[in-house]
Amino acid sequence: MIRLPPFQLVVPGSLDEAARVLADAGPVASLVAGGTDLYPNMKRRQIAPAVLVSIAALPELQTVRRAADGGLAIGAGITLTSLADHPLVRKQFGPLRDAALDISTPLLRNMGTLGGNLCLDTRCHFLNQTEFWRHALGTCMKAEGDICRVAPGGSRCWAITSADLPPLLIALGARVQLVSTRVERKISLSELYRDDGIAWLTKAPDEILTELIVPSLDGMRAGYLKLRRRATFDFPALGVAAAVRVGADGVVESARIVLGAVTSRPLDMPEAQRLVGERLTTEAIASVADAMQRNAKPLHLADYTHSYRKRMVNVYATRLLERLAQEQEPAAAPR
Repeated sequence: MIRLPPFQLVVPGSLDEAARVLADAGPVASLVAGGTDLYPNMKRRQIAPAVLVSIAALPELQTVRRAADGGLAIGAGITLTSLADHPLVRKQFGPLRDAALDISTPLLRNMGTLGGNLCLDTRCHFLNQTEFWRHALGTCMKAEGDICRVAPGGSRCWAITSADLPPLLIALGARVQLVSTRVERKISLSELYRDDGIAWLTKAPDEILTELIVPSLDGMRAGYLKLRRRATFDFPALGVAAAVRVGADGVVESARIVLGAVTSRPLDMPEAQRLVGERLTTEAIASVADAMQRNAKPLHLADYTHSYRKRMVNVYATRLLERLAQEQEPAAAPR
């Protein structure tokens, strides 16, 4: 049995208290809500925080409300199950519900939170093993060493993003709120990530991600597809998200496609702009999907081979865009 390392658990009674505890504890502290990713990483000794600040029960992080623009403001502490089951999400944010239900298993969705998925650690085949296994081969720069075992000649960590919700939410133009004792700020979700396997978040260590703001989906067609070996539980070996706004004349007014599990951050694909001013025809979709396959460079850090995952960029982009082309109602319509 692999056991957790020793740590001190602090359970603040409010968001303000949580921010103070996190600031006072400094770099030895980590936030925890559901712990579905943090605890396994601690057991493998990828990280060993001396203090865990639990924000799982904070009522300020459990709310779901209408935003001013008709979108949703969702507390980061809401579980993935509660997110998928919420009436507003079920009726008017179907793509978000579908993506949430694609994550892991019902048991883990009952524990895992929205904020936890947005801040999910990067992964790779070498890193996500036991401490004994890593030390047998030599450590890596994200754990205890100074080289990347995937690209030994490089100077950075190439661990890849593995969360399901960020690609879709970035495609939809979502924002997040960050709170600390120093500052409270809102940034686009895309700005939360950087292409660095170790420092994959721009969020400061003393900041708490408190809320996600999703714009109204009025007139938008959106969706998310993921490649994984098993039909449930597995992290994505590839994620493809798209958000397309189609006018009354059938012409695409805006389009955004974002890939997950390719680099250390969700990857915006500029090829999506080829759809603007076009109809979602078979030819237009094929042109975009072919270009995405040529330009995507998935590293061999996840399930399946590099070449297969590169080919699947085309296949999954095509499947998703063809599905969106067939939608007769905008994605925000009640289901």
